[in-house]
Amino acid sequence: MTVTAEQARALALDLADSREVPHFDRMAFRTPRRIFATLSADGTQLNLMFDPDLQAFYCEQAPEAFAPVPGGWGRNGATTCDLRAVDPATFQGALIAAHARACLPPPGRARKPRGG
Repeated sequence: MTVTAEQARALALDLADSREVPHFDRMAFRTPRRIFATLSADGTQLNLMFDPDLQAFYCEQAPEAFAPVPGGWGRNGATTCDLRAVDPATFQGALIAAHARACLPPPGRARKPRGG
């Protein structure tokens, strides 16, 4: 079984504080902090914004469905998911993981205490 673009879009928009916005030739799904996924114009691929550890996990678990995005983005964890090759449960887990990462504060930025 595969995941359709419509199913991917619905699952992404069901996640907390998610919204869909144009992003170059793709549609992006983002939290208030950052983008967590982008859907290709033809609806066959979704790029997920993982960290390198999540990328390694999903690429190892389902190499027919997940691969690093070529170039620097891929070295930083961006991962292509072939919607025609991924099962719905694996896709949903990956999407939730990318969304959770997008909700975190940027690494290395400590919050300053309020007051004085």
